[in-house]
Amino acid sequence: MSIYTLPASELFISVRFDTLASVHRRRFLQSVGSPLLAPCFAAAPPVKIGHREASMRMVGDPRVFEVVRMIPGLNGVELQIVSGKHNLLSRQTLIRYKSEAHRWGIHIPSLAGPFPPGVSVRSTDAGAHLTKAIECAAFLGASVVLVPFFRDNCPDMSKSEEYSPVVAMLREVAPRAAGSGVTLGLENSLNPAGNAQLCDLVAHPGVRIYFDLDNGEFYGHHGQIVPGIRLLGKERICQVHIKNEDRLIENEGRIPWRKALAELAAIGYDGWYVLESRHSSQQQCIDATTHNIRFIRQVLKS
Repeated sequence: MSIYTLPASELFISVRFDTLASVHRRRFLQSVGSPLLAPCFAAAPPVKIGHREASMRMVGDPRVFEVVRMIPGLNGVELQIVSGKHNLLSRQTLIRYKSEAHRWGIHIPSLAGPFPPGVSVRSTDAGAHLTKAIECAAFLGASVVLVPFFRDNCPDMSKSEEYSPVVAMLREVAPRAAGSGVTLGLENSLNPAGNAQLCDLVAHPGVRIYFDLDNGEFYGHHGQIVPGIRLLGKERICQVHIKNEDRLIENEGRIPWRKALAELAAIGYDGWYVLESRHSSQQQCIDATTHNIRFIRQVLKS
């Protein structure tokens, strides 16, 4: 029995993931306005915007849902799995977070940080840690688990001996993820072509790319990132991080976000946009995020 299966005496009982997912879908549609209730000419899908819990400096603090609710247009929060005083490997913490998400009407689109210190995507036990992360995501109704691997943990896609073990591990875990309604979103230091190659080698709908455009520029793939949106396409991109260090998204930085957002719209991307900006205080987070959401919606005209 999974450690995340609860007895009926607990606050929440274990149910099938498709039931959990439908509950979250209904709650999200209620929070943003169901397109089924709108006139047919206004039925474009709503823009889904979340924020990374770690960037809000609230890892392990279930009050994060209350803060998210204070920010107009912010619908979700990306949680960390293994970080913080209280982490999601604890059944009690999972229950508390699920309760708080329900209380404040906030969606949990994704979970990040599946690996504890010393473990990476290239470790022999990486699959076991991802399996636990998938269980957490299914319980919380999250549809994406962010799988990070950067620099030395990132395989060289020109060397089969480097990428083959990672591909094999992902192929093994992918059916479990997809069967739980979860996608493993790969976020790494590869360029867009390398990401497309890796995704195509795994060749399973349970594994796609978590595209962090700013990271791509940071890791030296200059001039490749915005064009890489079309290279990867809607079929490979499961989720997107948006950040501009500690500046507003519209300000000059590594990524021309107005152009990048337009490109994402052009390929029909309709997943979550998860903000990862750095913040100096709670109030600064609220103010800057409110401004950033306004900018994103203005560019996407939603």
